[in-house]
Amino acid sequence: MTAVAPKAVPNKVDSRTARRITLAGCIGIFAELYDNGIFGFMAGTLALVFFPDSQNAVLLVFVGYAISFFFRPLGGIICGHLGDRIGRQRMLVFVIMLISVATAVIGLLPTYAAIGIAAPCLLILMRVLQGFSVGGEAAGAMTFLAEHAPEGKRGLYTSYAQIASFLSLLTGTLIAAAMTSGLGPERMESFGWRIPFLLAIPLGITGIYIRRRITDTPNFTRLKEEGELSRNPLKEAFTSAEHRRAMWLALFIPLMNGSGYYVLFAYMPTFMTKELEFSTVQGLLVTAASLVAISVAIPFMGALSDRIGRKKVIGGAAVAMAIAGVPCYALISSGDVGLAALGACVMAVVFAGHTGVIHILLVELFPTRVRYSAYGLGYNVSSAIFGGTAPLLMTFLIGQTGNTYMPAFYAVITAIGTLIAVSMVSDRAHLPLQDA
Repeated sequence: MTAVAPKAVPNKVDSRTARRITLAGCIGIFAELYDNGIFGFMAGTLALVFFPDSQNAVLLVFVGYAISFFFRPLGGIICGHLGDRIGRQRMLVFVIMLISVATAVIGLLPTYAAIGIAAPCLLILMRVLQGFSVGGEAAGAMTFLAEHAPEGKRGLYTSYAQIASFLSLLTGTLIAAAMTSGLGPERMESFGWRIPFLLAIPLGITGIYIRRRITDTPNFTRLKEEGELSRNPLKEAFTSAEHRRAMWLALFIPLMNGSGYYVLFAYMPTFMTKELEFSTVQGLLVTAASLVAISVAIPFMGALSDRIGRKKVIGGAAVAMAIAGVPCYALISSGDVGLAALGACVMAVVFAGHTGVIHILLVELFPTRVRYSAYGLGYNVSSAIFGGTAPLLMTFLIGQTGNTYMPAFYAVITAIGTLIAVSMVSDRAHLPLQDA
């Protein structure tokens, strides 16, 4: 490998172009993460449809949910390699096409009553394809937006993508709540569960259309024109001690995602219904309230990180989560919908300091030559180990111990892990992105 001198070139994208690109990117992210998130919201109904004879039906659904996350690193590796070699924009079109097809197919699957064990096998296969796609989406979309963002505003611009991701979860929550309330359990189990998955078709078409019309990033284009693209970006990342260290940080800094994104939001409706005996609609509405809270808080955290640095914001959020995790879950477990919503919203605002900033911090750890590949591998391995398994782990631990505070303990532990990892980062918030 030819040694390449490190360099950082200020981004000269004008604000108008950056806003247009960001809007287009966020619409694509909305479609992609709606497709991924709706599975978690529909877990209770999917358990009845695909595992009707099992006493551990919900657990089995979350096994399928967890399995898909172990294909995210593969998606990150393949899509990251191609994204660093042939461009970010092409891969973003591919991943949204893949997840849209997989999600729509779930909505068309025969039930267990129709074809037996083949039904849950096909369900898990489609989840695997979703996991592969999201593995390519996470690092690709954030890299794309960061490389288009004006200098001094990378935190704010990339935080908009996180708003899009949580608004997609909010949309899925409200659709699930409205349909469950309007159709009732019997009709939801009969046919209603299919509708949220089939909405992937128009969402996917919209996302593909928008992503096909946007250009690749200035950073990638500049390297391509200069003939400095990496031949094997992941190999290059592993042969550099600096990049290896950055990948370890990309593995452990996102720890809070496990207790935030995957427990507080994806698992919360099932947790409230199954463990706390709230109604399905109540569980979904509490989750919806917390999604509104985090969507409002995220851009403030992104902008704050542009001013004071990424480390301080993420570190502060980790400390706050370690302190507030147990008291907030006490409110959620109180049995009162209002108090549950308050506890969930407080945790959501705290978590915004992590989720609104984590991706830009990881983007800034790597140069353009290896960014998509190295960032994608570290982050997706973290999501597989600590995120996708979280709902399954919570379901298992609560079942074994009868202690409904397990999610609170998980929140505290992952917050402490994130705090330790982020303390080892050199903050690059006020420096240009590295090209090589």
